[in-house]
Amino acid sequence: MLLHKQTIQPATAERRRFQRVKVHLLGRYMLPDRREFPCQVINMSPGGVAMLAPGIGNVGDRVVAYLDHIGRVEGKITRIIDNGFAMTVGATPRKRDKLAAQLTWLANRDILNLPEDRRHDRIVPRNPIAVLVLEDGTRMSCRIIDMSRSGAAIAAEQRPPIGSQVFLGLVQSRVVRHLDDGFALEFVHEQLEETLEDSVTAR
Repeated sequence: MLLHKQTIQPATAERRRFQRVKVHLLGRYMLPDRREFPCQVINMSPGGVAMLAPGIGNVGDRVVAYLDHIGRVEGKITRIIDNGFAMTVGATPRKRDKLAAQLTWLANRDILNLPEDRRHDRIVPRNPIAVLVLEDGTRMSCRIIDMSRSGAAIAAEQRPPIGSQVFLGLVQSRVVRHLDDGFALEFVHEQLEETLEDSVTAR
């Protein structure tokens, strides 16, 4: 009888067994019609994930996603949320155990305030004012909070969509995260330390 109960109530058992953790991961996902979109995970457990997403399918749709630090996950949309959706994660018990370990590490990294990229020292430029060119060619003034050879944190009134391609000065970049007062950029190509400041503040 116990086995029978588990087979008809997997979602309830899953909610009890897995605790969702807040993580900020970027990725891409594909809907059944094969359209692909960028996404940002806002919380996740080994049994489910909630994400911000520009292309929202229907409840019951199958989704295949590729997430930074996690890899491929697939499942079905369970509910629609503001600007995104929640989905199940279909996985073997062994894969779920691995996911639980990955999520624990990612959650601790966020608590310890270790952003994705600490490969390079972050610096504050002497002249923090820069020009950002958006995908549609719009130019906007912004302030560089700090930067490294591989990315920058930007303070600005307008926040471009996550995943959009922009230019910070002469440097081609991608918006990877929204911050309280701006957004984070990842440079498409790693920059040289000696020319970094001139490149990002060029007009």
